[in-house]
Amino acid sequence: MSEQDKLTIHVDGQWRSAASGATRDILDPADATAFAVVAEGGAEDADAAIAAARKAFGQGQGEWPRTPVAERAALLRRVADLLQRDREELALLESRDAGKTLEEGRVDVDCVTDAFRYFADLVVNESGGRVVDAGSPDIHSVVVHEPVGVCALITPWNYPLLQASWKVAPALAAGNTFVIKPSEITPLSTVALVRLLVEAGLPAGVANIVTGPGDPVGARFAEHPDVDLVSFTGGLVSGTKVMRAAADSVKKVALELGGKNPNVVFADACATAEGFDTAVDQALNAAFIHSGQVCSAGSRLIVEESLRERFVTELARRAERIRLGRGTDPDAECGPLVSAAQLARTEDFVASALAEGAVLRAGGERPTEPDLRDGWFYRPTVLDRCHRRMRVVREEVFGPVLTVETFRTEDEAVALANDTEYGLAGAVWSADAGRARRVAARLRHGTVWINDFHPYLPQAEWGGFGKSGIGRELGPAGLAEYRESKHVYQNLAPRPVRWFKG
Repeated sequence: MSEQDKLTIHVDGQWRSAASGATRDILDPADATAFAVVAEGGAEDADAAIAAARKAFGQGQGEWPRTPVAERAALLRRVADLLQRDREELALLESRDAGKTLEEGRVDVDCVTDAFRYFADLVVNESGGRVVDAGSPDIHSVVVHEPVGVCALITPWNYPLLQASWKVAPALAAGNTFVIKPSEITPLSTVALVRLLVEAGLPAGVANIVTGPGDPVGARFAEHPDVDLVSFTGGLVSGTKVMRAAADSVKKVALELGGKNPNVVFADACATAEGFDTAVDQALNAAFIHSGQVCSAGSRLIVEESLRERFVTELARRAERIRLGRGTDPDAECGPLVSAAQLARTEDFVASALAEGAVLRAGGERPTEPDLRDGWFYRPTVLDRCHRRMRVVREEVFGPVLTVETFRTEDEAVALANDTEYGLAGAVWSADAGRARRVAARLRHGTVWINDFHPYLPQAEWGGFGKSGIGRELGPAGLAEYRESKHVYQNLAPRPVRWFKG
């Protein structure tokens, strides 16, 4: 790798190394070997990036905040076109960096493209403000939207490019400037995205990136008084630290902190051979896409008791046949975990579950094949006979581990599904449309699928209840996170009030 490739910090239009000169090796999770090097930024780099973003915003008078909405939207569309131009390169980068299959990487790039195009369209359609009827022809009253200011965007390691787009696209559409810190484990596609923003013509200082660890870079972003908003996606522990750090300067905070997501299957959904096959197939997809490293993974299967043995037996049989491999292997269906730490965490969860009485039906071990031994692979795991007191049922594993619980009544199914501190997503499977809608209405989760799992739409809000976080991404609310509302009240016929007589 050349010295130029190590310049992964972008501040005020310039690519640079870390102020300290430190670097970090980026490891391929398929074989634990280094394949890239990035700058390891620190607090000094974070401060410089924030200063550049503040200068570019200029109290709302900078070049980008004053750029007409149509021109901002046009730039977002240019970025979308560039993403499609570089689709294969970006998908490969995402596969090597995060361990996902190449096809998953391609899907991610397409979803990122959709997000940029959606927010380009949305901001144009919603830019006129809202007229408020003041009850008098002499009063002109309108609510307009202005950018928040400097936005600090902190993204996770599991979907680095996708999660960056959910923040970057609406932030830019609204006229903000930003600093972004990708995960230190998987930063490469976010660096590539910033390069595309520059190529598309974004003014210097609007987009700034600091590659480096959460402490000190992310922590500095969250506490800095010149940051007006911090948007964080990641774990609950880190999210609460971000919220505390942001409190002193009373900045806006948006948090997406994961979930422990139920997949509720009623027996009537499996009354036919096709229904049974579909429900089992979707349960596998819900739990094991990207090796379970998905905030909305359906890691809790809650199945009607009368169906349990038949369903779990077939589920375990298919789980054992999932093909593991390097993401670029066209035959691979599931890649490795992202790091040695994540592999060890997954093994610890499975061990604790077995100690607490869970029954292992599939997986539960590392693969022994020679071409998989050096990577951070773990076999898709099905744990039967689980209950709510188990740690593996309560806490987010972020690995290929599926727990099985059972219910007998509709009320019991709802109670189990809602018995979690999280509330990001969930699903219900039933051939009875009335029952499905009834159960969906009772689930306390931000997204509820009926007879499906995992699809999302850029035009529909994403976020959770409870400890899954605060605020929403995507949809109109996702744009609103990056805006301030201002009420402009104009009296067209001013005259004395005469409240004070003297």
